[in-house]
Amino acid sequence: MNHIDTLYGPVSQQAFELAKGVRLLVCDVDGVFSDGRIYLGNNGEELKAFHTRDGFGIKALQASGVDVAVITGRKSDIVQRRMTALGVKHIHQGVDNKIEAYEQLKRQLNVSDDQCAYIGDDLVDTPVMTLTGLSVAVNDAHPLVRKQATLTTVTRGGFGAVRELCDLIMAAQGTLEHAQGMSV
Repeated sequence: MNHIDTLYGPVSQQAFELAKGVRLLVCDVDGVFSDGRIYLGNNGEELKAFHTRDGFGIKALQASGVDVAVITGRKSDIVQRRMTALGVKHIHQGVDNKIEAYEQLKRQLNVSDDQCAYIGDDLVDTPVMTLTGLSVAVNDAHPLVRKQATLTTVTRGGFGAVRELCDLIMAAQGTLEHAQGMSV
């Protein structure tokens, strides 16, 4: 199988070609934008950590013309605030059926499956991953998710895996050299 050298190492020619056509990146949140851990305080407060590299990648990808959405099973004010700060307009939280939310996004944005990429980490993500053109598992995803994915990132969830995928899409589309963003 032919490979393309990227900033993060070799990726298959297939993954690189699929990334060229991506017009919508759909992301899970817990285990993808975060390391999957949820910190709960004594007073019920919930904390998550997000990496600034992922934030820069999302902003740069959107600036290059690719839409970004999140679909997550959990509902959290923290996620709403973070995604809003990154300019993500399509935020679907508390979703039990990710396929329904995904199909709604495709209709709304007038994109086909092969124009979509999805990045996830656990079994709840695989139904959508089977539909998208480019399916991506973070490095520390469940083994069955990695097996399903077209590509597994070098980077772990919560530590820049989303940025790695954004960089790949922009590299494939010839926009990485112009990647610009703001403080995230």
